Amino acid sequence: MNQNTTPFRVLIIDDEDLARRLTQEFLRSHTDMQIIGECENGLQAVETITSLQPDLIFLDIQMPKLNGFEVLEATGRKEGIIFTTAYDQYALKAFDQHAIDYLLKPYSQQRFDEALNKARKLIGQNNPAIPELLTQANRKTDRLVIRDRGQTVIIPLEQIDYIEAMDDYVHIHYAGKSLLKTQSLSDLEKQLDPAIFVRIHRSTIIRLQALKCLERASKDSYQAVMQVGAQLAVSRSGYDRLKGML
Repeated sequence: MNQNTTPFRVLIIDDEDLARRLTQEFLRSHTDMQIIGECENGLQAVETITSLQPDLIFLDIQMPKLNGFEVLEATGRKEGIIFTTAYDQYALKAFDQHAIDYLLKPYSQQRFDEALNKARKLIGQNNPAIPELLTQANRKTDRLVIRDRGQTVIIPLEQIDYIEAMDDYVHIHYAGKSLLKTQSLSDLEKQLDPAIFVRIHRSTIIRLQALKCLERASKDSYQAVMQVGAQLAVSRSGYDRLKGML
């Protein structure tokens, strides 16, 4: 980035005041780092990342309102991240495998400096491992987090009726509302429980409990009639999947 002329702009995100102060203290000796803000919960973090666009983020994983993975999902952030976490060693294998650096609490100044040196080399580069890590982390989620017109929207999965692909977006229909999210349908499908959500067409995923019935649309085709009244085309492979689940 800066060839030692412009400081890296740093955001600290952690729900523990002591942890934020420790990060401040460890950053004190690094004159190329400038702290531009702090956040104590995930919702505040999404707003601040969106408005300030920091170069480097120290991101806690376990936080109230939104966790660290959901913050990244909502902001689309893919670079300049150092995770701070109290996860156990077994859970941290995912980070090792994806070469994303992390600080395991409690950590020393030496370990902090090592992570910072690694981050300096990666700042400004998209890390292709982060989307894969997010997919793994969010596979167990019970909600989707979406940024829409300056607001952070949390959609419980049990409120979703169906999801449609629209170019580079997915159109999520839920609780009588709908939202667009920048994501492919295939990527979103990886986050959903296949026992609850089924892909009925290359462009459509439905929540099984939101299905009212299957109707024949023609001699050789069917449509899914949803509880909300929507009538959705069902492909042959989608029909086979549905038959196996109904």
